[in-house]
Amino acid sequence: MTDRIREALLSGDFAPHQRLIEADLSDRFEASRASVRTALMNLAGEGLVERLPNRGARVRAITVDEAIEIVEVRIGLEVLCARKAAENLTEEDASGLVDLRERIQAAVAAGDLVGYASLNQEMDRRIRDISGHATATRLLERLLAQSARHQFRLAYHPGRVNQSAPEHIAIIDAVLARDADAAAEATRRHLEGIIALLSDMR
Repeated sequence: MTDRIREALLSGDFAPHQRLIEADLSDRFEASRASVRTALMNLAGEGLVERLPNRGARVRAITVDEAIEIVEVRIGLEVLCARKAAENLTEEDASGLVDLRERIQAAVAAGDLVGYASLNQEMDRRIRDISGHATATRLLERLLAQSARHQFRLAYHPGRVNQSAPEHIAIIDAVLARDADAAAEATRRHLEGIIALLSDMR
């Protein structure tokens, strides 16, 4: 139940500060009130939901300043994962990254922003998986969940794709070259660019 409600939150089915009424969620997901209550407690622990005294729960809104702080923390973790991915890359991993790079380039050429945003998430997951760093992966997944709404805003920001696509390709190419330093630096530059863009949204 936690996974299902989390997915709905990350998909934008609920607005920031929207109340999450246990009875409504129970009907929507065809689940018991007890399982919904437990799920909301779990999601509050993840920072996606906030519990209000005597008022139930609501969707937690992440401010731009919080989103910037999250990216600042992500830099250390994602740089680590990129470095480890370059060091641990197998031939099977490399084949998957080559295919992913081609699909990213095709989505950009077609102007498919929805597909491009999805491929960006896939790239992030692949780098984490290849890195084999379970602790960094666990922390990153939690941080990314908290800032999902801002990530979607950035994906559709005018001109963003023209900046981010080459950055993503640079990360993939560095990992494919098994160049840990280049992979780390490309990842750092990409995330610092996100911080700069978020700062402009203040």
